[in-house]
Amino acid sequence: MKNRHASAATTAPQRPEDEYLGIGRSLAYGLQHVLTMYGGVVAVPLIIGTAAGLDATGTGILVAAALFIGGLATILQSVGVPFLGAQLPLVQGVSFTGVATTLAVLQGTPGEEGLRIIFGAVLVASALGFILAPFFAKIIRFFPPVVSGVVITTIGLTLMPVAAGWSLGSEGDPSHGSVANVGLAAFTLLVVLVLSKVGSAGISRLSILLAIVIGTAVAALLGRANFSGVGEGPVIGLPTPFEFGAPLFVASAVLGMLIVIIVTMTETTAGIVAVGEIAQTGVDSKRIANGLRADMLSSTVAPLFNTFTQTAFAQNVGLVAITGIRSRFVVAGAGAGVIMVVLGLLPVLGRVVAAVPSPVLGGAGIVLFGTVAASGIRTLTGVDYRSGLNLMIVAVSLAMGLIPVVSPTFYDQFPSWVQVVLGSGISAAALTAVLLNILFNELTFGSRPGASTFAAYPPRVLPKSVLQGLREGDTLVNGRLISADGHEIAAVDDHLVDEVRRRVETGELTDTGQIRRIYKNDSR
Repeated sequence: MKNRHASAATTAPQRPEDEYLGIGRSLAYGLQHVLTMYGGVVAVPLIIGTAAGLDATGTGILVAAALFIGGLATILQSVGVPFLGAQLPLVQGVSFTGVATTLAVLQGTPGEEGLRIIFGAVLVASALGFILAPFFAKIIRFFPPVVSGVVITTIGLTLMPVAAGWSLGSEGDPSHGSVANVGLAAFTLLVVLVLSKVGSAGISRLSILLAIVIGTAVAALLGRANFSGVGEGPVIGLPTPFEFGAPLFVASAVLGMLIVIIVTMTETTAGIVAVGEIAQTGVDSKRIANGLRADMLSSTVAPLFNTFTQTAFAQNVGLVAITGIRSRFVVAGAGAGVIMVVLGLLPVLGRVVAAVPSPVLGGAGIVLFGTVAASGIRTLTGVDYRSGLNLMIVAVSLAMGLIPVVSPTFYDQFPSWVQVVLGSGISAAALTAVLLNILFNELTFGSRPGASTFAAYPPRVLPKSVLQGLREGDTLVNGRLISADGHEIAAVDDHLVDEVRRRVETGELTDTGQIRRIYKNDSR
């Protein structure tokens, strides 16, 4: 008996994301992820296919390719191999960031030739991004809680218009914005709340999926769900490389796409930091570099199979937060990644998922995206606002992130690169928060006495029993040890001190808040 317990202890997952839930539960939670982001995945190829003047068959090829490559990218990102993959529950899909640049290319060169230019630009820019990934990952030290909290909050807030748009119904539909559509969204939202309140733990975690199924069933009974198109088109469709011809390489298109890639890498970094924060697991520069390399490799391969840049989908971060399911295998080998690959190979299943009414997704989206914002606010509650500088960082960064949400045409008169960088609320907030954190918390020149400079500061660590380690000027404030220069000192159990110091020295732990979250109530 003793040996059996010892064996179980040694095989228990050391990280919350390594928990394996079994094939059945992984498939159920994985399907929940796919339903949450399906509309976003197919939206980009639908927009680009229409702009390129493709017929239904050509657009269908773009949609199937987006699902197929997105599934493979999800598996690579979540399962991971040496130097590739963040090994976090991140669902990958076609990035919205490149839509403006892509449409600009198609305006100058419409049709399949324009698509070939876009594919060439994505291929070259993504390959350059792959080379830049390890250098780009060094910015993790500039993502302390005051920055990561802003980014997570902004992700949730910028996605709320998406949920609202879904709730109104499909654009062009006569019922768009009707009371019936909004009522269907409200009903789905109510089902989520009821299942979360009165259901068992398992039902509560599947509340989003069950609400979507129930909402779709009610919509069908009311005649507001159309499954007539499910039987149309091929059942099986294998992806064919270079369906529209070999890529074409145009310098101006490559340069424009390189800006898109940099913004995408910023958003992916923010997504990795956000899901790490929500899953309460360590994220260091090495893990970010692995995630970025996986992103860029997927994006490099994508145009060969007729699709576009890949990135982590922000809406799925909310699903991790609301369900508490942090297992990366839910989106990997037995979950969302496999489901997306199958949808890409079996267009008929994709048509079934696509038949889910938009208002049903809108009702679920309100909960999902609101949960992301709430998670960011929770992170921001641990920030020190006494000097007022961190309050300034949060205020200005959130405002910059919300400008393109409340006024989508705000940057229309600016150069295209400005529109790409600042037109995304997530990248605008992340860039602003990082720069202001450097200005207020990293650079001491001009800082007034008492200003907060704790962000990204290498934390000191002392065992609880060794008070001799205190230095002159250290004080106890509200139950926390504060050094003479204003930085919090992490207090951990004696047997953990050497381990924590080592992780600080290697850069794996970069702030006291991380230590407190990871080692809270640790009794190993």
